[in-house]
Amino acid sequence: MTDQFSKKSEAWSARFNEPVSDLVKRYTASVFFDNRLAKADIQGSLAHAEMLAAQGIISAADRAEIERGMAQILAEIEAGKFEWLLDLEDVHLNIEKRLTELVGDAGKRLHTGRSRNDQVATDIRLYVRSAIDDVVGLLGALRGALTDLAEKNADTIMPGFTHMQVAQPITFGHHMLAYVEMFGRDVERMQDCRKRVNRLPLGAAALAGTTFPIDRLRVAATLGFDDVCHNSLDAVSDRDFAIEFTAAAALIMMHVSRMSEELIIWMSPRVGFIDIADRFCTGSSIMPQKKNPDVPELARGKTGRVYGHLTGLLTLMKGQPLAYNKDNQEDKEPLFDTVDTLVDTLRIFADMAGGITVKPDNMRAAALQGYATATDLADYLVKKGLPFRDAHEAVAHAVRACDDLKIDLSEMSLEQLRAYSPLIGDDVFAVLTLEGSVAARDHVGGTAPNQVRKAIARVRSQLEG
Repeated sequence: MTDQFSKKSEAWSARFNEPVSDLVKRYTASVFFDNRLAKADIQGSLAHAEMLAAQGIISAADRAEIERGMAQILAEIEAGKFEWLLDLEDVHLNIEKRLTELVGDAGKRLHTGRSRNDQVATDIRLYVRSAIDDVVGLLGALRGALTDLAEKNADTIMPGFTHMQVAQPITFGHHMLAYVEMFGRDVERMQDCRKRVNRLPLGAAALAGTTFPIDRLRVAATLGFDDVCHNSLDAVSDRDFAIEFTAAAALIMMHVSRMSEELIIWMSPRVGFIDIADRFCTGSSIMPQKKNPDVPELARGKTGRVYGHLTGLLTLMKGQPLAYNKDNQEDKEPLFDTVDTLVDTLRIFADMAGGITVKPDNMRAAALQGYATATDLADYLVKKGLPFRDAHEAVAHAVRACDDLKIDLSEMSLEQLRAYSPLIGDDVFAVLTLEGSVAARDHVGGTAPNQVRKAIARVRSQLEG
C-alpha cells in the first residue's frame, strides 16, 4: 500500500483522482498562522499517546518512540529549524509527517482514535487557557501599578466630572481606583471564562466518537482539564469559548480605551493634570514642541480592532450546522490577534502607569472651577433642617449670583450666603473647602482619603491572595 506521505501529501489523498490545485492549497492552508499551536498540539498528542498505551491500543514501545520523536520536533521548533510545508496544510499534518519521518510506523499509529476535528479543538482550548492565565497575570500587574499611583495620590484633589462638566471634588487616588475596580471585574470574567474553556474535546474524533476503548477522563487529567465535553458533536463544533474569551477581551479593551481617553485629555496643556513619561510618547515631524500620547491613542484605536474580531467570530459561527465545518479555520487569526493585542496592551499600560507624573496644583485649580462644593452647601442646609429640594433651590440661586460676580461659593461672605438661607452660620466655610468636601464622604466606596487608603489595602490583599 502506498505510503500516504511518500507520494501524496494529503492525509486523504487516496480518495481523490487529481491533486489539489496550488491556488486551493494556498486558499485552504492554515499552517503559516496555526503553527503557533505547535506546542499545544504536541502536548495533546503526548497525552493521547500515553492514554492509547495505557489502554493497550498501542504498545509501550510505540509510545516511547512517539515521545522521542516529539521531543526532537519540539526542539526543532524552538530552535527555528522546523520546516513548515504548505503542502501539508496545517500544523497537525506537518508535525505528523515529521514524526513519521523520525519514528516510522509508531508515528502513523498516533492518530488512532482521534480526528483533526477534536485535535484542533483541544489545541485551541489549551492555547486559550494559557492566554487567559497570561492575561490574568497582566491584569494583576496593571491593577498593582494603578494602586501604587492611587496610594501616592490618596490626598490629591481633582474635579470629578459628569457630562464632562465639573461636578464634585474627588481625589485622584479615588479616580484611579475606579479603573482598578474595572480591571478587577475583568479578572473575574476571565477566570469564569476559563471554567468553560477547560473542558476536553479530545475523544470526540470526527463527530461521533470512536470505536476504540479510549479513556477520555485520563487524557483530561493529564492535560489539566476539569472535565470532558459531554457531546461529541458539540465537542468538535463548539467555539463558544473562543467567542467568550474575545468578548471578555473586548470589555478589557473598552476599559483601556476609557482610561486612554482620560489620559489623553489630562495630558493636554489646556488641562495639564498629568504628564506621561517620554518613552510612551512621540513628537511631530514638523512641530518641534509636540509631545503626543501615542500609546493611549493607539490603544484607543486597537480597541476597535478587538471589537471587530468579536463580531467576526460571532458572524463566523452564526449559520453553521453541526458538526465541524471548514469555516472554523477562520477562528484562529482573529483569536490569535486578539490575544496578541490584549497582551501587548496590558503589558505596556502597566509600565506606563508607573511613568505618570501627577500635577496636583493644576488639578486643585480646576476643582475650584465650576462650583464643585455646591452639593456640599445643599447637604449642609439639609442637616440644618431645610428640605433637600428647598436647599437645592437656594444653592442654585447662590451659584447664579457667583456666576455674575465671577467668584466661587467659598469666596462669598457670610452675609452674602445668608441672603439665600438664614440657616447658614459661620461653620459653613469648612464645608465649602475642597478638603472638607472630600473628607466628608467617609463611607465605603467614598472619595475620602481615609476610604481611599482602606480600598487600597483591600485591593492589595486581593493581589497578594
